[in-house]
Amino acid sequence: MNVGEFEFFAPTHVLFGAGQLNHLHEHKLPGTKALVVIASDPFTKTLGHLDRVRNELGLAGIDSVVFDGVEANPTKDIVEAGAFMARENGCDVIVALGGGSVMDSTKCIALFAPQPSDDLWDYAGGITGRNLPLVNPVLPWIAITTTAGTGSEVDSGAIISRLDTNEKILIGAPDHFSAYAVVDPELMLTVPPRLTAYQGFDALFHSTEGYLGNGCCLMSEPLQLAAIENVAAYLARAVDDGSDLEARTHLAFANTMSGYSMDFTGCIACHTLEHTMSAYCPKLPHGAGLIMIAEAFYEFYIGTHIYDERFIRMAQAMGMAGATRPEDFLTCLLALEHACGVDDLKMSDYGFTEEMLPEMARNAMDTGNGFVLDAAEITEEVCLSIYRRAFK
Repeated sequence: MNVGEFEFFAPTHVLFGAGQLNHLHEHKLPGTKALVVIASDPFTKTLGHLDRVRNELGLAGIDSVVFDGVEANPTKDIVEAGAFMARENGCDVIVALGGGSVMDSTKCIALFAPQPSDDLWDYAGGITGRNLPLVNPVLPWIAITTTAGTGSEVDSGAIISRLDTNEKILIGAPDHFSAYAVVDPELMLTVPPRLTAYQGFDALFHSTEGYLGNGCCLMSEPLQLAAIENVAAYLARAVDDGSDLEARTHLAFANTMSGYSMDFTGCIACHTLEHTMSAYCPKLPHGAGLIMIAEAFYEFYIGTHIYDERFIRMAQAMGMAGATRPEDFLTCLLALEHACGVDDLKMSDYGFTEEMLPEMARNAMDTGNGFVLDAAEITEEVCLSIYRRAFK
C-alpha cells in the first residue's frame, strides 16, 4: 500500500482514563447475560476488580457468570471450555477483564460460542486448521484491560496456541472489535515490575514493527511514534514505582495507540518468531520472548538498509534527539532494557536448546503467512540466523 493511502476501521467505543471503569454502566451496553472472562490466578478476584465489573454490569441490567480458566498464552482447549460455558448459560455478550491473554481468549469465545462446531480449529488457519467460514454472527464483547501491553482492546484478532502441534496463530474476524473498551490505568497500578516491563516492551514492539512494515501510512505513523515516545519515557518509571499513576496513564495510552497500529499495519517477523517460541514453551511470557530476540532481529533489519531514516526517527522518539545513524535505535533499545532490568533474559533459561532452533525456524515460516508485511525478505535461513544470534 502506498504511504499516502489507507483504510481504517476500528469502531470500538473507548473509555480512557483513571476511574473510567466507574462509568461503564452509564453506556448502552450490548446483551442481557454476560460471560465474564478472567485469568485463573486469584488476583483479579482478590483485588476487587471482578466485583466492580459485575456491579457495573448489574447496574446496566446485565446478569453475569464467570469463566476463570484463562492461562498465559491461551490455548485451543481454554477457548473451547469458555465457549461451552457461554453456550450452557445462554450468554449473549462476553466481557474480558484482564490482559492480552484474557482479551484474546474472550475474542475467540465470542467468535466460537455461536458456531455449530465443537472444534475451534474448524475456524482457524495455520498448519492444521480447516479455515471454515463462520456460520453465525459473532457475539459482542467488551474489553476491560488491566495491563498495558497488547493493545487487544482495540483490535479484532487473537493469538491462540494448539499445544499438540506447536502452533500459535492468529484467529479472528475482520470486524470483531470490542463494543466498548475500558482503559483505566488505576486497574494497572498493582502489576508487578517484571510483568510491567514485559508488557511495555510488547507495546513498544507493536509500534516499532508496524512502523517498519509495508502497511505503515500517513495515519499510522504518528500513532506509532507517539507510542514509541511514551513507552521510552515512562516504562522505567512504572517499573520502578508501580503506583506512579502518571507513568501508568502514559503507558496505557501507548498501549492503546499500539493497538491501533496493529489495526493499520499488523506486526512483522519479530512477533511471528516469538509466537513460535511461546508455542514451544507456553510458560514463556510473550514480552520476555520478544526482548530475547529483539536485538538480533533489529540488527538484521538495520543491515538491510531498507529503512535507515525510520530507525533514526525511532531513536529520536526514544529520546536521542541527535540520532543520525540507524544503529542509534539499538543503543536506545538496549538502554531501555537495562533501565527496566530485563537485559539479562536468556532463551536457555526457558528450556530452549540450540538443537531446537532449525525446527523453530521452519515452524515460523509455516505460520508466518509468507511474512507479507515485511519490507525485508524473510526466509527460513533468516529466521534461523536471528534465533542463533539471539540464543544464549
